[in-house]
Amino acid sequence: MSETTKHADEISRDEAADLLQELARELRDGGAAEIRVGNKMLTLSPDSVLEYEIKVDERSPMLGTDHEEVTVSLEWSVQDEES
Repeated sequence: MSETTKHADEISRDEAADLLQELARELRDGGAAEIRVGNKMLTLSPDSVLEYEIKVDERSPMLGTDHEEVTVSLEWSVQDEES
């Protein structure tokens, strides 16, 4: 099974920082993590060890304005509750 839930929005720097802190709190608390994606709440089961990746793209197009993008990816294996 594969399911993707995605949300994009324009928000202030403070709002972005608040959302990242909320995600960090959920990860730090251990156990299930309640993650907000737009108007939907997802319950995820992060493992104790995560794969962490950060990528930065800096683009200077011939036309238009420069763009910068940061992508943070966290990935883990979901442990079977019976294990």
